[in-house]
This record gives sequence, structure tokens and C-alpha cells, in this order.
Amino acid sequence: MADVDTNMLVAMCLARAGVDRMFGVVGIPVTSLANRAVARGIRFIAFHNEQSAGYAASAYGYLTGRPGILLTVSGPGCVHGLAGLSNAAVNTWPLVMISGSCDQGDFGRGDFQELDQIEAVKPFSKFSAKATDISKVPNCVFGVLDWAAAGRPGGCYLDLPSDVLHQTVSESEAERLIAEAWNSRDKALIERPIVEESEIGKAVALLRQAERPLIVFGKGAAMARAESALKTLVEKTGIPFLPTPMGKGLLPDNHDLAATAARSLAIGKCDVALVIGARLNWLLHFGEPPKWSKDVKFILVDVSKDEIELRKPWLGLVGDATKVVEMINKEIKDDPFCFGKNHPWIESLAKKTKENVSKMEAQLAKDVVPFNFMTPMRIIRDAILELGSPAPILVSEGANTMDIGRSVLVQTEPRTRLDAGTWGTMGVGLGYCIAAAVASPDRLVVAVEGDSGFGFSAMEVETLVRYQLPVVVIVFNNGGVYGGDRRNPEEITGPYKDDPAPTSFVPGAAYHVLIEAFGGKGYLVGTPDELKSALAESFSARKPAVINVTIDPYAGAESGRLQHKN
Repeated sequence: MADVDTNMLVAMCLARAGVDRMFGVVGIPVTSLANRAVARGIRFIAFHNEQSAGYAASAYGYLTGRPGILLTVSGPGCVHGLAGLSNAAVNTWPLVMISGSCDQGDFGRGDFQELDQIEAVKPFSKFSAKATDISKVPNCVFGVLDWAAAGRPGGCYLDLPSDVLHQTVSESEAERLIAEAWNSRDKALIERPIVEESEIGKAVALLRQAERPLIVFGKGAAMARAESALKTLVEKTGIPFLPTPMGKGLLPDNHDLAATAARSLAIGKCDVALVIGARLNWLLHFGEPPKWSKDVKFILVDVSKDEIELRKPWLGLVGDATKVVEMINKEIKDDPFCFGKNHPWIESLAKKTKENVSKMEAQLAKDVVPFNFMTPMRIIRDAILELGSPAPILVSEGANTMDIGRSVLVQTEPRTRLDAGTWGTMGVGLGYCIAAAVASPDRLVVAVEGDSGFGFSAMEVETLVRYQLPVVVIVFNNGGVYGGDRRNPEEITGPYKDDPAPTSFVPGAAYHVLIEAFGGKGYLVGTPDELKSALAESFSARKPAVINVTIDPYAGAESGRLQHKN
């Protein structure tokens, strides 16, 4: 039998755990690990930068429900990978970052790319393991995978010193180590908490007694695949619903009970809010006045007991979103209730929704040239809807681009929206596109992003072309961050007053030419007909493309909808 080195042993463990994709950047000391993984049937997607690879791995974890795997080199590679690890931590997505590290015997002596990586990842890692010997590798690999998906998902870290990567064992010993570690996994990490039926009864009783109930769901419910159970709950009870941005599509945005277009009224007047897989953080105004009523009673469904204890709702239900909603449905089935279309609460939300939609459609109906944000967004919306099912996965980032897109672009299927998320992170776009194309190869991926967001990871368009991924990137090009030079005359002073404004980019930047350098298709558009033609052609081709949409530099607001925080 041939000897098995640590690179192969890691790959064998990952394959044993069902890992089939890996994202990263190769180099010292992990190139062999990537090659061994490929040999074991794991597809390796190679990036230009660990940040984008990390964003891809985190989004892959969200889209599949299984930990995404990020591979980085030591030292600076690990530091760059922290972007993906932290993104997973904040969004509560399962991810495992695997990094090579310097030789253990040379640590502290200034070895090549030396860094205490266990300490570096600590703020963003649920659990970290360092394989100090080849015999410890299987337990370390299975441990980080299990911890990443346990309870509230998040990022975990595995450190592989270069001296350990060179160690070997016999093939039979490798198989024994794997079997032993697999069979001794901590079952408590894999099991989900089960809610008491009495607690379910309390939740249903409160919903039944409510005058103005609201169901709020987020990306936690999306990752739990709760869409079927939510559909039953909403349609059997007639309770209106409000998705958070990445909860959009669990139920169609155009559903009769969707309260998205009446969001302020819905959260401001509801008396009972059933919040499923969403946190009462800044995105939901912390669940506090003045946005919410001071008397609202929250029923919070979350897989994390710590989250419920932090928020202190009227009632907390710790458990998997799908299972909890199914238990609620079962409880309601024995004594059904439905608010009905003529209920005052439902009527008031429907009226406000109709008013707000009409106002927006009036703006969208105008063909404004040079483009504002509304005209191209309407054209993109209509082109996406024409594709039908399976709906494309929409990736959205940017200030105005993302904020306006959230209101205009329609999600009709679950897990078809990826955006800047809980942290509002810019630069996630291309990584998310690649993850989406790899996770859902039957779907087209459409990115709608600002020129600033695109610039963070624009080089990854080469990755799109290299793997021939069906991704169309639409860049709203208004010449800078929020737009071009927006300074007041009195701000333009000092020795560097002739420099471009801090918000400005090169006017008329030819972003579409970038992908053409690698063999992809680029489009430059500035009129409705040009945009419609580019969308029709690129959507039909399902090949890598960049559509450079020229926008009025003064369209949109500084800081998007968060001016008050700047």
C-alpha cells in the first residue's frame, strides 16, 4: 500500500463528510492539498483573491445548507481569508476556513509567512482546531465541519502546519483514523433542539388573539428550507408577512399578503410579530420604538438560545425554523382561524401597498435618459420575470443600486437573492455570483451592482470565463461611490484640491472591456433599447458577460438610504 500524506488525508476526510466543492487560492504550503482534493472528487474553484473566495464559500454554505470550504495559504492568505470567515460569522452561514501555516519548529523565529493564525481568527470563529500531528487530522476536520453547522451556523477554522502536511501514514492507518474519528463525532453538535408543545400552544394562542399580527422571516428561515411550512402558515391564517432582504422569495414578493410595500405601516402598527429566522438587529430597527409599537409582542423563533436571551421577546422558541413552523401549523390545524381579506388590518395593509406600488410604478414607467436608477432597474426586472422558472439567482450590492433594487426587483422563488447582508459588506458580488453558479448550475445568475461594489472584485470576471459560469454582471456606472464629485464648492480647497473627489472614479470607465480581455462578452448601454437588447442576448447565451450601464452621475443619493449614519 502507498503512504498517505496529510494533504491526501484531509481530502479523504472532506470527501467522507460529503464535501464536494472547495474555494480558494493555492500556494505555499497548500497547493498539494487542492490537487489531492480534486483527485478525491472535490471540485476546486480557484480565485485571484482570498476575499472573494471566502465570500463565495460563505454564500455556498448558505445556498446549500452545508459548510462552504475556503482554502488559503499561510500568513497574509489567512488574513485575507478573514473577510469570508467574518462574513460567515455575521450572516450566520456555515463555513470552514482551512489555512496552511508555518513549520511548528520554526514558529517564533521569523519563519516564512509566520503568524499565530489561531489567535488571528478568534473573533470570527465559532471553533478552531490545529492539527499538530497527522494522527489528529480526522478529528480536527470532522470537528470544524460539525461545529460550523451546529446550532446557529457560522465560521470555523482549521490550521495545518507545513511540517504536518509532509507527514505520512499507511493507507490502512489512514482509513482506520478516519473511521475512528467519524464514529466518535459529538452527536450533540448534530442534533437540533426540540420545542415543547406547550410553548407552541402559547404562540398560537397569542396569534389567534392578535388584532394586527405580522409574520417576519429572514435568511435563517431560507437556509432552513422553511418555504413550504411558511406558505401553509400564511395562507391558512391569512396573516400578512414581511421578509428581510434575503428572506425575499420564500413566499413570492407579489403574494396578496406580502407587506413589503407597506413595511412602515406593518411594523409600526402590528401588535404581535412572529419573527422566524431573523434577528432583531439594525435591519429590523432592534424591534424598538419608534419604528415598532412600544406594545408589540414578539414571538422569536431562532435556532440559538443565546439570541433569544439577548432580545428578550414575549416568547422565544428555540429550534429549527421549518420544524417550529410545522409544529405551529399542526397546532392550528386542530382549531383553525383565518383573518380574511375583509379584516381591517389586512385591508389597511392592502390599501397602503396599492398606494405605494402605484407611486413606484409611475416612476418606473418613465424612460429617463441619461439613465437614472429606476429606468434600467425596471427593464432588468421585466427581463428577469420573462425568464420564468427556474428564476435566476440575483446578486445585489451597492448603495443606491442595492437599495433601489430591493424595492423594484421581484423575487418569486426561495434563496434567489444574495446581497450585502447583515454587515452591509461591499465587494461580495463576484464571489457570490461564482458560489451561486456552482451551487445551482440549473439557474442563471444575474448580478446588479454599482461600479464601486464591482471594483472590489472585478478581476474575478476572469474566473467566470475560466469556468464558463452562466453569470451576467450588470454594472450601474455613475462614475464613483454614490456618484461623481458631490462636494460643495467650499469643500474643494487645500494643496490637493485638483485631485479627483474621494468619491470619484474615471468618468466613462469601460468596465465591459475588462471581461472581453479574457474572452467573455461585454456590452456598453445607455438607452432602453440598448439595455433590452443586451439583456436578451446575454440571458439567452448563459455565458459570462458584463453589461456596463451608463448612469447619470447625479442620480441616486449619497450613502443610499443610510445618509443618517454618515
